Amino acid sequence: MNKEEIKTIIPHRDAMLLVDSVELTEDNKALGKYNVKGDEWFLQGHFPGNPVVPGVILCEIMAQSCCILLAEKMKGKTPYFTGLNNVKFRQKVLPGDTLEIQCNLVKERHPFYFAEGKSYVNGKLVVSGEFSFAVMDS
Repeated sequence: MNKEEIKTIIPHRDAMLLVDSVELTEDNKALGKYNVKGDEWFLQGHFPGNPVVPGVILCEIMAQSCCILLAEKMKGKTPYFTGLNNVKFRQKVLPGDTLEIQCNLVKERHPFYFAEGKSYVNGKLVVSGEFSFAVMDS
């Protein structure tokens, strides 16, 4: 899916739509990609002369990728973050990097969904974590 197809599923729009593409696999995983261009709003002060993608943004990218798995459940609804657990940041993500995200759902308890995600740059794990969100009426 490209950005326009992603917009039909999740409510995020520029500048908060942080996934360039997502692929759904046969084993019910979402594989997202985000290319860090260097001119993003979140790099403008983080940090001057040493731009690094903030950890909270990396978590948001994983969550947006995962929400694609809930396309049928999210019609007319909004996904809200409800928790982050066991998040580990292993390496910096910098302008020019392509972030590759792997997410899958681990538990459902409507309206709550629990997922895990891992993100890689050049095959190296840069961040991993567990997160939860609620899918609520808009």
